[in-house]
Amino acid sequence: MSSQITPTIFVIGGTGAQGMPIVQGLVADKKYKVRVLTRDATSPRAQALLALGNVSILEGSFADEDVLREGFRGCDGAYVNIDGFNTGEKTEMYWAIRSYEIAIEEGIKFYVYGNLDYALKKSGYDSKFRTGHYDGKGRIAEWVLFQNQKNRDRMGAAVFTSGPYIEMVVSPLTPMTPNIEDGVVTWRVPLGSGAVPHVSLEDCGFYVRWLFDNQERANGMDLEVAIEHITYADMAAAFQKVTGHPAQYIDTDLDTYWGGPLSGAADLPAGYNADPNDKSTMSFRDNFTGFWNVWKHDIITRDYALLDQIHPNRIRSAEQWFRREDQLGKDLGKGSLWERVQPENWRSDSPILKGSADARTGKL
Repeated sequence: MSSQITPTIFVIGGTGAQGMPIVQGLVADKKYKVRVLTRDATSPRAQALLALGNVSILEGSFADEDVLREGFRGCDGAYVNIDGFNTGEKTEMYWAIRSYEIAIEEGIKFYVYGNLDYALKKSGYDSKFRTGHYDGKGRIAEWVLFQNQKNRDRMGAAVFTSGPYIEMVVSPLTPMTPNIEDGVVTWRVPLGSGAVPHVSLEDCGFYVRWLFDNQERANGMDLEVAIEHITYADMAAAFQKVTGHPAQYIDTDLDTYWGGPLSGAADLPAGYNADPNDKSTMSFRDNFTGFWNVWKHDIITRDYALLDQIHPNRIRSAEQWFRREDQLGKDLGKGSLWERVQPENWRSDSPILKGSADARTGKL
């Protein structure tokens, strides 16, 4: 990456659900230093990253060119994952483009863009699959790889395409938070017989580290990751097998789904800083209706043989993840998975998604 002993990576999105394990993966053996951009250097998540060592904090916003220049300057690599639920689709796309342009100007040698599938394009441009927080990223990922065709020798680039975190299925304040119904853990979501390519956050740390460690191969790559395509019937069965407590999946029509716990957020902008009067702004309802349609109709694929090659020890099933997470929770004093899905046990730090933990507030 450069001749210096310890390359430095500038990370945008480092205090998010995905960013935390990515920073951990980069600094675990002190091969890399990481400079993390955060709006609040005093936050528990920022302080937890500082405690890892080899981490420094830059306070500011990615929606500020001066801050971006300060962040990129003097670094060797960059990992950029802009929070679309903060910005909204339109603003995210602008600042994602500017971050690439400023990174190359400031001398970054390898740039990794945190992405989600361009679901609208992969569906054949059928708007019932339009998902703003996916499509906004997906358009920019294609743009980054197109720029890389000319710029690859000046600044290499790769795309890291993840998906819904499996941690979300046992966390409060997500689109797939379970209910406890007569003692049964119950997921009521509009999935039909479809399957979700859930991603393990632990594995995200490994994959992004791999991209930085293998830049020659990774240059120009879109690394699309997942555990497996998981039906929620199989997920419920895996939860029951691991915990010994009953679990079920109940397919739910969209009207019923939006009349449930998410009803209060349904007509709000999906991006909480987006202008609700802007015709480009998607509501939470429209955004996540497209989201569930994508999984229900099996729009997204993954190359699991490639993932096996890159990460032989990756998590390969919901059961494996539940088993690891159940034990990890016990070891950390958080309790078993069964205990952790009980609403009375949810704490302020229980939400896995940063936007949920921040109650969908915060400056751009």
